[in-house]
Amino acid sequence: MSGINMFDMISQAAGGSAVKQVSEKTGLPPEMAQMAIKALLPAIAGGVQRNVQQPGGLEALLGALQKGDHARYLDNPETLTQPETIQDGNAILGHLLGSKDTSRAVAAQASQKTGIPPEVLKMLLPIVASMAMASLSKQSKKPDLASVLAGAVAGQMGGKGNSGLGGMLGGLLGGGQKQQAPAQGGLGGMLGSLLDADGDGNAMDDIFQMVMNRK
Repeated sequence: MSGINMFDMISQAAGGSAVKQVSEKTGLPPEMAQMAIKALLPAIAGGVQRNVQQPGGLEALLGALQKGDHARYLDNPETLTQPETIQDGNAILGHLLGSKDTSRAVAAQASQKTGIPPEVLKMLLPIVASMAMASLSKQSKKPDLASVLAGAVAGQMGGKGNSGLGGMLGGLLGGGQKQQAPAQGGLGGMLGSLLDADGDGNAMDDIFQMVMNRK
């Protein structure tokens, strides 16, 4: 897959300051803080994928990215642990994950994968959600991605629905095997790289699936 994924954007933001903020907030060593972020990102990616497949979902996502000042969370990582950021992150989680029960399940499953206590991971979820939206926001402002997103939204509003986008992202993120960006081009490749949250070429891990399959 080409392009940069969420984890790379977050870990490289402001010279690693975003990870440093998480480390200081939790008391985890930096490498464990990175592990925690990497374990939680697939849940956010799953929530994004699930939402954009709903009618009007891509339009709503693009509107949120354009209207919200999410990029500030990576441009100024010192804001990540402020109460306003936590509040914003919890609102994002409510939209993407749907319930506190899902958040608890995500934290529990990520804890099994990392050995980090679930209460620490649950505390981190709103921060990670804010960072993930910041990474999407920064990418959406690039002319190449902005133009294909606008085209996809126009297709939705023109009555084509989400079938094309859903099929494209489904091919990217489904099947549990390493996926290549599909031939449809711009949107598939760029969103595919972003939603492959940890950069391993496979977005469909167990936490991702759990969020995608929630009722």
